[in-house]
Amino acid sequence: MTSNNSTSIQDIHTAINTVNDPEYPGISIVDLGLLENIEINTADEVLVELIPTFSGCPALGVIAQDIEEVVRGVPGVKKVDVQWLNTPVWTVDRITAKAKEDLAENFTVAVQINERVECPRCKSMTDKKSHFGPSRCRSIHLCRNCREVIEVLRD
Repeated sequence: MTSNNSTSIQDIHTAINTVNDPEYPGISIVDLGLLENIEINTADEVLVELIPTFSGCPALGVIAQDIEEVVRGVPGVKKVDVQWLNTPVWTVDRITAKAKEDLAENFTVAVQINERVECPRCKSMTDKKSHFGPSRCRSIHLCRNCREVIEVLRD
């Protein structure tokens, strides 16, 4: 993240941190690992670079619009450009521990780091029922113990 003037990168980052994923209200796109870079040029124009969870994600436009809105509200910002990058590729390793906890507690969503997926409710093992969930970055599992249907974020 770079800055060439008095507009603060930290202020921009703080503003972006208030943007939640539309599918997971209360969970920041920063905590989900979508924010890659912030640049401010000498004319107080801000470039925000993001990594999509997958290229066809239907929420990309909403997220970009929300970022433009909050960054325009930062004092000194004259223009905002939001770009979705092709590289690096988003992986679940980018999700913060806080977001993993919030996903489990508030949305019954597990984050798949390896083949083993634990139920966010009872911590028992799950069985994959479908490789495809509501979107390409998610699959559906069923808890062996409590029988909860679990949405699993995956690479």
